[in-house]
Amino acid sequence: MSHPHLHLSPSGLYPFDARGIAKRFRHAAIFGALDALQPGETMRFVNDHDPLPLLDQLRNRYGERVSIEYRQRDPGMIMIDFVVQ
Repeated sequence: MSHPHLHLSPSGLYPFDARGIAKRFRHAAIFGALDALQPGETMRFVNDHDPLPLLDQLRNRYGERVSIEYRQRDPGMIMIDFVVQ
């Protein structure tokens, strides 16, 4: 069944660049994006700093349903895959 209005990625990988989102809206936008993913889909998160408080919030909110996998962890460039189980 096709759902073109869902804008599905053929790879199941969805980029999310937090650097372009106002700080006061970032966490709400990230939670909304994760809530929209189906099991097996991944949000590739990019940021300019390591979001340790956010990661704690994600663990508390989603537990084992979302895995956190660093892809890049350099000063000024953080890339993390959030994989929905």
